[in-house]
Amino acid sequence: MERAEHDRIPEIALNWHRAGRGAALATVVETWGSAPRQAGSQLVVSCAGEIMGSVSGGCVEGAVVIAAQDAMADGTPRLLTFGVSDETAFAVGLACGGTIRVLVEPVGQGRHALPEATLADLVAARAARRAVAYAIDTSSWARALVAPGADPAVDARFRADRSGMDEGGRFVAVHNPPLRMAVVGAVHIAQALIPMARLVGYDVTLIDPREAFGSAARFPDVTISHDWPDEALAAFAPDARSAVVTLTHDSKLDDPALAAALRSPAFYIGCLGSTRTHAKRVARLQAAGFSAAEIARLDAPVGLAIGARTPAEIAVSILAAVTRALRQGT
Repeated sequence: MERAEHDRIPEIALNWHRAGRGAALATVVETWGSAPRQAGSQLVVSCAGEIMGSVSGGCVEGAVVIAAQDAMADGTPRLLTFGVSDETAFAVGLACGGTIRVLVEPVGQGRHALPEATLADLVAARAARRAVAYAIDTSSWARALVAPGADPAVDARFRADRSGMDEGGRFVAVHNPPLRMAVVGAVHIAQALIPMARLVGYDVTLIDPREAFGSAARFPDVTISHDWPDEALAAFAPDARSAVVTLTHDSKLDDPALAAALRSPAFYIGCLGSTRTHAKRVARLQAAGFSAAEIARLDAPVGLAIGARTPAEIAVSILAAVTRALRQGT
């Protein structure tokens, strides 16, 4: 699945620069607690004033565009600070005012500009789905691309999926691979869950060996595997950016999937079924040699307890539970 347009800002900047349209990247480096855009959010500006992306709810974009055009003209980065009044903040949906800091970098022009080669390497890492962090010292404008394992402070940001300023004035922008989700069982809940998950940013693979269920007609534009669930999950290779959700109610399909998922570093594993169904599932997994700690990784019955009844409501509860696990580690 290709990244959504709003998540392709480095790619768009590189394309605009290479096409001769000019490009400057504006990146949120610090902001107030209730800001609509978190640190790492980006906006790209062309010489003609074209924009893609966002660094706020609209209250500072105009000033950022002007600063970006000035940066392209003189080839010098800028670190901008905007004080946002309570009245302005409320107008863009915030509860209170505060401060937002935005880094503006022209691409490929000037001694301190963002080199085209560095941007190209970042884009290549993103295309290859490799985790990488872009680090810049805002006092010297020295830049580096940092891989996992090279810097403990950056590794902590990879794990938290959180860009931000380090002590000493270094800004670190985390570029983790897209989130992934494996959905086992081409049932009605899957028809609601998959488009919701894709909207949130997950690459979704649907797994169901029953081709009549997992058909392109029922799941258009979805990656579908008709392999047996354990084989399909072996090919999917869940990592720490992956969620696995089983929905079939059939132990012949769910159990092989769960056995494969429990041996992986997937951050979330959820199973549809009643409390009684899950008790039987636990007994089968215990008999298969899984420990109590391993089985405790399962979220079952799947989803947050919000009284969901319809397939769409259940899908909402599942995606909420996945999001909680991703963001809160629970």
